[in-house]
Amino acid sequence: MSGPRTRENSSSHRNGFRRRLDALALALLLACCLSALARAQSLPTASRIGDIQFGGGFTLGNSTYNFNKLSLTGGTAYATFDKRDYWGFEADFRQVRPSTDATIYERTYEVGPRVFFHRGRLAPYGKVLIGRGVYNFSGNIANIAYNLYTVGGGADFSLTPTINLRADYELQNWLNFPLATLRPNLFTIGAAYHFRIFPKPPR
Repeated sequence: MSGPRTRENSSSHRNGFRRRLDALALALLLACCLSALARAQSLPTASRIGDIQFGGGFTLGNSTYNFNKLSLTGGTAYATFDKRDYWGFEADFRQVRPSTDATIYERTYEVGPRVFFHRGRLAPYGKVLIGRGVYNFSGNIANIAYNLYTVGGGADFSLTPTINLRADYELQNWLNFPLATLRPNLFTIGAAYHFRIFPKPPR
């Protein structure tokens, strides 16, 4: 009897620690968002309407289902719109599959705020996203959607004025997933086309 209780207590402690870690990460990113917003509001309005990029990439990662680790590979499409020099918004679409079972896939649709800063050609960023995730279970026995939230970050590198390279990390949290919380760790390497939108000149 002591064995299962020990495992349950250990699992409970781990889940509690993970929830506190997520809360801390969300609080730090929120503080960065508020700081960047306050700084942006104190600056003169920029002449451009915003910066936009559309990109895609190759994704590697891992997750756990039914207490078994899965190695994941797949692809990502993403877009960002930066209204100011320090904050903006991001939308992501991602689909990954485990190498051991081709009938399983994890597909996500996410959107949320991001903060960033520029150091020469490099633009490190942090983000918090919310959305929906679709999990296709082994053998196609079920295809179910769940709410999720994501804490992530990375860096964009300006290769040319119109091409950005990206290295990105995300920790996803699928809510109310059966058996155990689904928390994929995902790494993406990608590239995007970048351009700026300027207001029409007065006639």
